[in-house]
Amino acid sequence: MEQPKLLLHTYFRSSCSARVRTAAHYKGIPLEYSYIHLLSSQQLSEEYKLRNPSASVPTLSFTTSSGQSVTIRQSIPILEFFEEYFPNTPQLLPPPSQPTERVKVRELVNIIASDLQPVTNLRMLRGVKKLSGGREEAPGEWAKEWMIRGLEAYDKVAEVYAGKYSVGDEVSMADVVLAPAVEGALRYGVDLEGMKTVKRVYENVRGLEAFRKGDWRHQGDTPAEFRVQDEQECSTGRL
Repeated sequence: MEQPKLLLHTYFRSSCSARVRTAAHYKGIPLEYSYIHLLSSQQLSEEYKLRNPSASVPTLSFTTSSGQSVTIRQSIPILEFFEEYFPNTPQLLPPPSQPTERVKVRELVNIIASDLQPVTNLRMLRGVKKLSGGREEAPGEWAKEWMIRGLEAYDKVAEVYAGKYSVGDEVSMADVVLAPAVEGALRYGVDLEGMKTVKRVYENVRGLEAFRKGDWRHQGDTPAEFRVQDEQECSTGRL
């Protein structure tokens, strides 16, 4: 099957975009990038909303060898597409012959993708600030509370499933989704000490090249001050 040219519309701090970037690096799937600056509301432009009516990232666009234009507008369907369209790459789901293992991965994926991320994304935090009467602290307080709840739930479930990674000893889609959620939580000051499985799995995956390349510090639209900060943190071993 001929490799299509894949264009990913992304934002450096979008955890949903980071899932796709990390999976692509892990599988060796080349991507081209279009940067959508969420804080500048570029996602709300009429041009972008024609591509993605949800006004969100990521969006993956490509043209098949037969000339069909394809757009995928949600991160989890993009990850599933990678699994099916590139079957000869490292797989992030256990094989169909292991349905109970596959459902473990999907269960953990959805704790983050359905329970944690939607209530802590930018549009939600802007709404929280508005409803609080413009109180500056409100969005951060809200985000931290729901990040803790989501990661604690993940930790309880993964405690049963995990080996080196979230489900056993192989990297899975659950790890790809967990890592950027943890990165976001750390930025909001969430303490992982009480989440031993989440902390251990995150420490194991963050050293993998694909996860480093996919994280928010290493993107083409990452501001220079965060790149410098990352170099300092890497040299000291701190987050």
